[in-house]
Amino acid sequence: MAVAIRLFRLGKKDKPFYRIVVTDKKNKRQGKYIEEIGYYNPLKEPAEMKINKERLDYWLNRGAILSEGLQKLRKFL
Repeated sequence: MAVAIRLFRLGKKDKPFYRIVVTDKKNKRQGKYIEEIGYYNPLKEPAEMKINKERLDYWLNRGAILSEGLQKLRKFL
């Protein structure tokens, strides 16, 4: 099973809010996920991101891959 760490979009139109989740790479963006490890709020100034680094390291050591969107936000990690 290929595991990915990616953004799960929530919020209203033009007011995005994202959960950072661990999911099977084959699942849809809004599909089932294994675990929620944090969130990202781009609307706050500066943008707010909270992530459980212990769980992030756990999943990365298990072979999970960061999505393209999270790679761009890596400066917050």
